[in-house]
Amino acid sequence: MSNILVTRSSMPGYEEYCEEIKGLWESHWLTNMGVKHKQLQAELQTFLDVPHVVLYTNGHLALENVLAAMNLPKGGEVITSPFTFASTTHAIVRNGLQPVFCDINKQDYTIDVSKIESLITDKTCAIVPVHVYGNVCNIEEIDRIAKKYGLRVIYDAAHAFGVTYKGVSTACFGDASMFSFHATKVFNTIEGGAVCFSDDSLVQTLNDMKNFGIRGPETVEFVGGNAKMNEFQAAMGICNLRHLDEEIAKRKAIVEHYRARLSGNEGIILCQAQPDVKTNYAYFPVVFEPSLFGATRNEVFDRLAENGIGARKYFYPLTNTFDCFHGAYDVNQTPVALHISKRVLTLPLYADLSSADVDRICDVILNCRK
Repeated sequence: MSNILVTRSSMPGYEEYCEEIKGLWESHWLTNMGVKHKQLQAELQTFLDVPHVVLYTNGHLALENVLAAMNLPKGGEVITSPFTFASTTHAIVRNGLQPVFCDINKQDYTIDVSKIESLITDKTCAIVPVHVYGNVCNIEEIDRIAKKYGLRVIYDAAHAFGVTYKGVSTACFGDASMFSFHATKVFNTIEGGAVCFSDDSLVQTLNDMKNFGIRGPETVEFVGGNAKMNEFQAAMGICNLRHLDEEIAKRKAIVEHYRARLSGNEGIILCQAQPDVKTNYAYFPVVFEPSLFGATRNEVFDRLAENGIGARKYFYPLTNTFDCFHGAYDVNQTPVALHISKRVLTLPLYADLSSADVDRICDVILNCRK
């Protein structure tokens, strides 16, 4: 019996990708905003219905750069969630900013908007909310708070590509949204990422940041770095974008199968669909309450591994418990995030996961009950 990986990258057909990159052997233009880069950028602007898309070699540098482009004061406080990937917190810290961790809500694991205002001080300059698992933050309340206190809002939308709220793309909210196009995401460019926004003045700044500030053969007007998406990445994105609707439909069918097998089992908590949200089925998180289910998250994780099935403790540990921040934060100030992080598993989910494999995974999980 073959192993089941926690994820598997979506890829176009071999011939389709080869055809897409064929012209690169003629032009030898492999990076520096070539034809494929410009094509993908234009297609994403249309698909996401957003005025501006700036492409990056990965999502982390996209987030670092857009935070820097906001000209936030050094040492300023940024309210964010610890229930996220390391990149979110690291991007804040690497910009000389101070993360202030807000707890999450119990329903969709996004930032608890009822707790944000109590964390605001005269040093607060921004909010970095995180859309989680394809679940969308409380957009209206975050917008209200930001306007009331004059704060910037930069969404970590790494999990939310293709997601809409009330018919509007998640690319359109806040001052900017960052997407990750990593190989494990619903839409990938092998590695990659993007910043989406409407402020025209950010275009030049972000392009300067990702290309050494070079504006011409003999003109360098900004101290920038190197974070350009190359042509092979862009070509993969062009191909994958053609098949995105099909990919999401396949993921939806898998999620529905999981729900049919796991719903109604005491001690197993599943995220419920959010009103007005068209999700992308990016992940399938399951929370195990051991006192009711009869087995801990770690025991389920180990049993799955013993049966050749990959699962992920995602997100665990919380970023406010990382060794690199030892002693800097009190994890007990985010009790819901701590509770969920110790109980959550994301189960295998990718477009070509078979129904038989979903049944195999669920059988192992349900047999963990004592």
